Amino acid sequence: MARLAIEGGDPVLARICGTIAADEKRHENAYTRIIEKLLEVDPNTTMIAIAYMMRKRITMPLHLMYDGQNLNIFKHFSAITQKQGVYTSRDYTEILEFFITRWELEKLEGLTTAEARRAQDFVCRLPRKIRKFENREKILESHPVKFSWIFNKQTISFSQFNIPSIVGASPPPSTTIHRHKTTLSRRLSPVLAVASPTTSPSRHQVTHSMPPEKLEIFKSLEPWVSENVLPLRKPVEKCWQPIEFLPDPSQGPEQFEQEVRALRQRVLELSDEYFVMLVGNMLTEDALPTYQTLFNTFDGVRDETGSSPCPWAIWTRAWSAEENRHGDLLRTYLYLSGRVDMLMVEKTLQYSIGAGIDIGLENNPYLGYVYASFQERATCSSHGNMARLAIKGGDPMLARICGTIAADEKRHEHVYTRIVEKLLEVDPNATMLAIAHMMKKKIIMPMHLIYDGQDPNIFEHFSAIGERQGIYTSRHYAEILEFFITRWKLEKLEGLIGEARRAQDYVCGLPPRVRKLESRAKKIEPRQVKFSWIFNKQVSA
Repeated sequence: MARLAIEGGDPVLARICGTIAADEKRHENAYTRIIEKLLEVDPNTTMIAIAYMMRKRITMPLHLMYDGQNLNIFKHFSAITQKQGVYTSRDYTEILEFFITRWELEKLEGLTTAEARRAQDFVCRLPRKIRKFENREKILESHPVKFSWIFNKQTISFSQFNIPSIVGASPPPSTTIHRHKTTLSRRLSPVLAVASPTTSPSRHQVTHSMPPEKLEIFKSLEPWVSENVLPLRKPVEKCWQPIEFLPDPSQGPEQFEQEVRALRQRVLELSDEYFVMLVGNMLTEDALPTYQTLFNTFDGVRDETGSSPCPWAIWTRAWSAEENRHGDLLRTYLYLSGRVDMLMVEKTLQYSIGAGIDIGLENNPYLGYVYASFQERATCSSHGNMARLAIKGGDPMLARICGTIAADEKRHEHVYTRIVEKLLEVDPNATMLAIAHMMKKKIIMPMHLIYDGQDPNIFEHFSAIGERQGIYTSRHYAEILEFFITRWKLEKLEGLIGEARRAQDYVCGLPPRVRKLESRAKKIEPRQVKFSWIFNKQVSA
């Protein structure tokens, strides 16, 4: 793509593609080293794994893509990449030959099983077989195909096309779950902040705390999820998309420039504190890879294959797809506003995704769905308050954006709240214990490990601004807790025994204690803090 950009007269785009390619090369080196080490310590299993993947063929990650119109869009896309020389069967063969040489597969010794030796022979002979595709591609006839991505203009595709890297997915290998392990937590930075103002740092991460017998409960609930959760997905064709709220570059340079100028004029009266909060909300939304990864650690409901037909997994993917729009929209709006240092914002995002998330869910879906219920309501409240301040600051479009995102969060909150209600119905003791467990830990905000490369206390400062600006406060925390106590009818919950009854008393008695934090927060004197996100300007935190 860099080569074609140079030929097409765009050196900046060529530089972009080349820079991305350099990253991919470094990542390739990491994974290549891992395989080399595996071949060293376990040559039989690793050789069989390589052959297994070659027999299935390497499936490109976007092979299930769909634009809502063309069922064969990936086939057509693949044909164009072949015609343009971007990725061809020749490239596929050369990559295979590279790894055969790099991993010295032909010289590999110490294979002690017949299956591993057959695998070695199969892989090392494979490049010659694939070379036959190159000749076949040269005789394929082309025909014009419309692409929705380019306003339904026609481009040239092949009438038939298939290279070894583009096939349907194969059945997944089995997965082994190891339970009740505890590992030492290591963090990128000392930052730890919570939805409520105080917490104690976690020293260890508990994993797989849900007893194995509870897996059957979640398995038995799959029909219920299909009937009561999946209908709450919003069809893609009825969902809003970020471009609907942004200046549209397809309208021509003059119109686009005019719309960008209008956007920049609207944000002039919004405070620096507001933009700190908007950046924080955007970063929370944009760290989506972390959240989907987290959900897929939950025992009994995870997506075992990446496209599992399990109703729990279908919901998680749909939720992720809907959430993905939030960060895209806010990040683009911030970029166009000119009010924030996007280099520092983007560094913060990379630091944050790299740091991950440590909110103590223990691979336990009981804890996970309690957390998600609370977090979605908190996020809804935060975006709603940002909309209110945007109205006051003179930007009705930004208010509409924040309000629209809040509406999504509200619908998602309803899903997770409904799931916890069902768990309280089918397993009240375990669910009540999970609610108390999360309340004792306190609900940690998902971006609590945020770091910008400069301020190790940036989340603490961000949280203080949120409290002072009324975006998200200890009062909101208490109100959310009271809401769920009422919604889940925890005070009236019957049939609890022993520890679960004590958990019920603890949770129902918690709101008055949290309310005391409001008075404490009001007594804290503001201080001036620099934020890299706004060009190191000082704001009151």
